[in-house]
Amino acid sequence: MTDTDARPPAGVREAIDEGRTALGIELGSTRIKAVLTGPDHEAIAVGSHDWENQFVDRTWTYSLEAVWEGLQGCFAALAADVRGRYGTELRSVGALGVSAMMHGYLAFDAEGELLTPFRTWRNTNTGDASEQLSDLFGYNIPHRWSIAHLFQAVLNGEEHLGRLAHLTTLAGYVHWKLSGRQVLGVGDASGVFPIDVTTGGYDARMLSQFDELAAGRVPLKLADLLPAVLPAGEAAGTLTEAGARLLDPGGTLQPGATLCPPEGDAGTGMVATNSIARRTGNISAGTSIFAMIVLDGPLSRMHPEIDLVTTPAGDLVAMVHCNNGASELNSWAGLFAEFAAALGAPASSGQVFETLFKAALTGAPDGGGLMAFNYLSGEPITKLHEGRPLFLREPGSALTLGSFMRTQLYSALATLRIGMDVLQKAESVQLDSMFAHGGLFKTEGVAQKLLAAAINTPVSVGNLAAEGGAWGIAVLAGFVTARQPGQSLADFLNTSVFAGAQLDTAEPEAEDVAGFNAFMQRYVAALPVEQAAVDNS
Repeated sequence: MTDTDARPPAGVREAIDEGRTALGIELGSTRIKAVLTGPDHEAIAVGSHDWENQFVDRTWTYSLEAVWEGLQGCFAALAADVRGRYGTELRSVGALGVSAMMHGYLAFDAEGELLTPFRTWRNTNTGDASEQLSDLFGYNIPHRWSIAHLFQAVLNGEEHLGRLAHLTTLAGYVHWKLSGRQVLGVGDASGVFPIDVTTGGYDARMLSQFDELAAGRVPLKLADLLPAVLPAGEAAGTLTEAGARLLDPGGTLQPGATLCPPEGDAGTGMVATNSIARRTGNISAGTSIFAMIVLDGPLSRMHPEIDLVTTPAGDLVAMVHCNNGASELNSWAGLFAEFAAALGAPASSGQVFETLFKAALTGAPDGGGLMAFNYLSGEPITKLHEGRPLFLREPGSALTLGSFMRTQLYSALATLRIGMDVLQKAESVQLDSMFAHGGLFKTEGVAQKLLAAAINTPVSVGNLAAEGGAWGIAVLAGFVTARQPGQSLADFLNTSVFAGAQLDTAEPEAEDVAGFNAFMQRYVAALPVEQAAVDNS
């Protein structure tokens, strides 16, 4: 639905007034978004608030004040959208869910006071902890996982550990403040500490190993520090009066909504693309870019490029997570927009992106001797602890707009390709379907075509994830209240949410596949240049 729709579907205002709705809120890296859905799980209103992380004392962070300012601004925009579309106030919702960027470290004392600034997933200063825990567990522990942040604090001898009583993720923190319950959905929890998929909880063996390793340096057993784990479909508390006022200080929103378990953005992306069944996958491209592949069974061995997490229902997922996605593309688009304005021909952001992306289709299939690194921050898959965006070219290369833009898009996909090679070649993981979503794919047929070449797999796009993870967490909230006895999340999505969904699929083309392969050979060979830039600037 758009703001220009003549009139809303019949019954929507009544559903809003009667609280037969679900509200999903997702705190992304650059935007907080809220989506209100009706009884048929379609989005009926939206609201958003832009925000940005801060790099303070060499740490990527957001203040808690910014969290609540953003949430209140987002909810106010949603309420205004409801008022404008339907002529009524948003007084109550039937179900509510919170999602946020995964991982990171929010540490609190027994009084609920934050002990150290929020350390987001973007921080890669946990290399020693990641390496030691991975060796101890025989299980890959990425730099951005909460347990890596905790153990790095142990290794650093940080003073706050003596007062530590509770740690959580951003979604878990907001859920706690809205409901009073310290819980996580299993998908988000799987980025805090390894999950035993047979029990649905934290891995008991690894918990014991960590407690032994950290004995005397952490005040409580790890199990007592971590939030409880819940699967999709289970109620995770209700919106309290205090929680309602945190979202809506004006007092219109009433308490009582049923909350679903809080989830991470990876899990809500899987829901929003109906990619939670085995042998399905999705790729999300925004500030970061990552692939989520639901596995038939465990991998043969540990791979440092692959994170093992779970779906919101608790099934094992191989995650290829790249810290750097489309941010550098956004910077180049801004530069071209500035140039157009200087020429006296200003263009909208959408026009600039569409022109640049379509130009990429005219570029040389291998990038024409151009090379780029989109590393604004560190990139663990390629063992870079910090990033330096670079563009370089061979002396004999032709610097055309088409090849330049193809190279920039290839650069955004290159690190992902390294991780996908581990799954597709080293582990022979089979995929029945791959869905792509995120801002990178808004220009029709460009990034989708190049991604199909990068992973040599058909790639589908569609309107499934039009409202993204905020809609995904609204669907999970609706699942709690609409679930039939014994119904699985996959069945609920197939029968109640995605029946009749239309997709557009791009097949990999031989010329593009060969071109991307050639680009990747040069990309890997040029990684020492990126490392040198980090070391010398």
